[in-house]
Amino acid sequence: MPVNLVAPLAADLLPVPGIEIGTASAGVRKANRKDVTVFKLAAGSSVGAVFTQNRFCAAPVQVCQSHLKAKQGIRALVINTGVANAGTGESGLLHANQVCQALAELLHVRADQVLPFSTGVIMEPLPVQRIVDGLPLAIADLAQDHWSQAATAIMTTDTLPKAVSRQIQIDGATVTITGISKGAGMIRPNMATMLGFIATDACIPPVLMDALALDLAQASFNRISIDGDTSTNDSFVVMASCKASHAPIDNWSSNNGKALKQALTDVARWLAQAIVRDGEGATKFITVTVEGGKNSAECLLAAYAIAHSPLVKTAFFASDPNLGRILAAVGYAGIADLAQDKIELYLDDVHVVTQGGRHVAYKEEDGKRVMKQSEITIRVLLGRGDASETVWTCDLSHDYVTINADYRS
Repeated sequence: MPVNLVAPLAADLLPVPGIEIGTASAGVRKANRKDVTVFKLAAGSSVGAVFTQNRFCAAPVQVCQSHLKAKQGIRALVINTGVANAGTGESGLLHANQVCQALAELLHVRADQVLPFSTGVIMEPLPVQRIVDGLPLAIADLAQDHWSQAATAIMTTDTLPKAVSRQIQIDGATVTITGISKGAGMIRPNMATMLGFIATDACIPPVLMDALALDLAQASFNRISIDGDTSTNDSFVVMASCKASHAPIDNWSSNNGKALKQALTDVARWLAQAIVRDGEGATKFITVTVEGGKNSAECLLAAYAIAHSPLVKTAFFASDPNLGRILAAVGYAGIADLAQDKIELYLDDVHVVTQGGRHVAYKEEDGKRVMKQSEITIRVLLGRGDASETVWTCDLSHDYVTINADYRS
């Protein structure tokens, strides 16, 4: 079961003016489930995106990057679940482009104004005709209030749809932000195995969108880990329909820019944390904060070493305060001149380690008390400077193995 996460109520997901969504059942991999989603964007919308850093990136990722580079103005997104269209060579690129062309013809836009996304099993051919046949149904279903359906349609091993909305005021105008994400396994930053889509009606010029998408990802989706695997299909898209009645945001340092960016970050972070809370087999949500580094990079080295460690994660699943595993992870994180006698370690409110050794007041029963919680914070102080960073992860359970062993069956 997800860790302190519930399915969103459709009524709580706010329509974004200028963005319409439709879903359809196309039988991509399984019958009788919604597995194709179309986003239709109003003319003049701005779009930014970031993608997986995996060099074996999927065909739709490559096509998305090409279409965004063309700068024709994105007018539609098409997403299928069930088959990832990764590891499919030239035929995979052909199929992704065929889907874009088919949707473009139906919406009367250019093919390079369509971004394709796929998630699911790797190295299987995309059933392109099924998807193409499902597009008219998805278009007939287009509506501004179909966020809940889309959140469900993009799921793979997720147990719950993930979606959230926020509203803020800019110069007296109400600005809406709504986002969805999917992901539960094969999760590691750069980016995590996930799809994420955030839309707003805020007026954001196209020139600001790529940097915005990267900044949002760095504060959210690039701060999560479930199992340390970087996928082939990870994509995060930010859409601005520019329909709100405020002056365009000209930079992110203005008061309006700061307020909007913070609201967008809050949505992205909620969606990213929801992925961890719904991690495959997860029973605990773990925040890892590393403080006192010389710079952010070494804080992240230590934080990710902890978050990726199977030994740490299985200890948390067992509620076993075998906390030397955390110290070992910090030690092999790659900080060459790390002084162990400056390390402090806290488990929530329990001071476990001081000056590199067991705190005299630490009692194992206190560690066990914290380890039994569903939400836990690990805090490490390096004693080297003022930098700090936080990442989010989960435990590693028997169910993780079962889910992934049975994934294709």
